[in-house]
Amino acid sequence: MAIARRRRIAVVPGDGIGIEVLTEQKQLLALVNEQRKLGLELVDKDWGAERWLKEKVGLPKGSLEDLSANYDAVTFGALGDPRVPDMAHGREILLGMRQGLDLYANMRPIRCLDDVLSPLKGKGEKEIDFVCFRENTEDLYVSLGGTFKEGSVDEVAQDISINTRKGVERILRYAFEYAKKTGRKKVTMTDKNNAVRFGGGLWKRTFALVQKDFPDIEADHLFVDVAAMEFVRQPERFDVVVGNNLFGDILTDLGAALMGGLGLAASANVHPGRIGLFEPVHGSAPDIVGKGIANPLAAFSTASLMLDFLDAPLEAKLIDDAVRLAVKKGPKTPDLGGKAKTADVTAFVLDAVSSGL
Repeated sequence: MAIARRRRIAVVPGDGIGIEVLTEQKQLLALVNEQRKLGLELVDKDWGAERWLKEKVGLPKGSLEDLSANYDAVTFGALGDPRVPDMAHGREILLGMRQGLDLYANMRPIRCLDDVLSPLKGKGEKEIDFVCFRENTEDLYVSLGGTFKEGSVDEVAQDISINTRKGVERILRYAFEYAKKTGRKKVTMTDKNNAVRFGGGLWKRTFALVQKDFPDIEADHLFVDVAAMEFVRQPERFDVVVGNNLFGDILTDLGAALMGGLGLAASANVHPGRIGLFEPVHGSAPDIVGKGIANPLAAFSTASLMLDFLDAPLEAKLIDDAVRLAVKKGPKTPDLGGKAKTADVTAFVLDAVSSGL
């Protein structure tokens, strides 16, 4: 099998159950690598709360340059530790990689894998199957702003939302290109230009320009409050959804609820043609750390997204199919209503992959 990429992967478990689920994910990747001869090379990185507490180091000096030059992907667990209440290490590590590596496209598949997991009456696998794209480097998440008279009754706080024509156009274009490549028929852009005039106006105008380059893809627009309502009322109307950083963040967690919970939600943060960062989105869950009940399926679905990015679509589908089988017929961790341990779910998925389903 010809290997189009070097496939060197930085492994950043982070904190909490991120460490636990990436341990399981590494077993899965090792199995697929052994079976399919993909040439995966996994390199562990100790970036997280423990190092931060000892050294006050989140991303070591030169890390971004090293990742850009020597790696094709980063697989990431979670960040969050009660001993770092302000999440300073999280901002430095995760937001640092997103910004420093210019990972402008956040992708979240929203798929209900079994009707019994859907919280919506009469809506299940057929109706809940779309993909969300979130602009990942701009908007309110750039941390521009400040406070005046902090701590007083006259305190003023300001966060500045940044939207650039370049940033808006490239995420819109990527969403349309993804729809075209994967056979999806419609792209829905969501904003709030009736109230947020300037940033929203830029999104509206740019969307109108970009959609002209994709005449075979239907394009429509919803204000973000209407989009949230329609996620619940009529999820089947969506195919590809794209929005800014803040709205995309909120809508995709709502989408995770439609799937059956954050324990199933995977994400990719990519700059096409460069490196990608792949992360289950359930967080570090300190309340269940060490209990052996963390759901590894989001980490496995994240591995599938990563292998697809690394030009291994057949292996990505193999993992994806194994996750779907696990949801339907395998042991369930408590977040999905079962009593299984993390290791039980992993064993089921590994067996499914080993047998080729």
